[in-house]
Amino acid sequence: MLAIKIWNYLKGYVIIRIEGLALERLLNLALTNDIYLWDVKRLNHYQVEVCVSPKGLDNLLELVKKLGCKEEILEEKGLPFILERIKRRKPFVAGFMFFLFLIFFLSAFIWKIEVNGLEQTPKDKVLQYLESNGISSSKPKMSISEEEVELLLLNEFDYFSFIEVQKKGVKLVIEIKEEPLPPEMIDREYPTNVIAEKKGVITKVVARNGDALVKEGQIVNQGQVLISGAMLTNEQEVYLVHAEGEVYARTRYEATVSEPIIKRVEKETGRVFEQKGVKINKRGIKFIKDIPFANYKEYIREEKIFDWSIIDIPLKLITYEYREIEVQEARQNIESVKQSNQLKAIEEINEKLADDVEIIARDVKHEIDGNIVNTTVIVEAIEEIGKKVIIGD
Repeated sequence: MLAIKIWNYLKGYVIIRIEGLALERLLNLALTNDIYLWDVKRLNHYQVEVCVSPKGLDNLLELVKKLGCKEEILEEKGLPFILERIKRRKPFVAGFMFFLFLIFFLSAFIWKIEVNGLEQTPKDKVLQYLESNGISSSKPKMSISEEEVELLLLNEFDYFSFIEVQKKGVKLVIEIKEEPLPPEMIDREYPTNVIAEKKGVITKVVARNGDALVKEGQIVNQGQVLISGAMLTNEQEVYLVHAEGEVYARTRYEATVSEPIIKRVEKETGRVFEQKGVKINKRGIKFIKDIPFANYKEYIREEKIFDWSIIDIPLKLITYEYREIEVQEARQNIESVKQSNQLKAIEEINEKLADDVEIIARDVKHEIDGNIVNTTVIVEAIEEIGKKVIIGD
């Protein structure tokens, strides 16, 4: 339906009101004479509104005249009529063309650099380093390489574990993930708080600089300030310091793994069916055909139709690939499933544990719910949960 509306808009169409006593005969004659009408609205017994293409309008008017009806053209819509109106307004056309040129010109530059994800490194430090290497706002997009920016940052900040650089419109967006920094690696010139990296029950607090805000036995949540870098003078004035210290807590890790006893195994047969479509922004149009498979996996590939560097036109060609699969069932040994689930849950928890964590308790629970074996592993540990963050970032 959307594709038809777009096509009618590109060709142009006329909304016309017809008045007379032979409306049924008029519509039947239009159909007989291959005059395509759509959005037919019956207003009353002697009035009707229809949409018709410019090509079919002349033939329709002949039928209206022949049957003694009256017509009134209500509106001319679509691209051809817009272009015709534009031709008569040359100053408007000139201004519009200049406006388009201005948009194309301005969109060829990066006007803002956005850095997200930093907690331990000041954003200004990253932006200043990029600027010193020729990466700054008001630079042409073509002069900035995403890969070059990523390499620059990885070489300078070796504790960045993940960097993704994207050009989004007129912005250069940099997403960063940091590895936990040892306290001495955070520049002491910047005031910091020590916050909780995770939830836990406090077992020990050693505040070397700053005010300790928690005590033994207290439950703290992730992100809560443990040692504050905001100090008070005797005159009750606030001054900021580089907070330091160690905070230990009893923490809890839980992982649940589920696995069916009777497992469905999928196997591709090698038969493949494809469909095409187009995508405008986030809306897609699929040229629908019946998929000849009862069971299949869908894979979607997108390809830009206009791959221009100066402006991003959000029009893409989409290929929908359907691969036929056969589904078979296999029964698994329940004890083997429990052991496998337990190992997977322990591996999942181990990925979250630091090397110096002291494990004090472990519990394993298995539950069978119909065809599903649910295994839950709970681990309690003592570990340092303090993490420095720069105040104001």
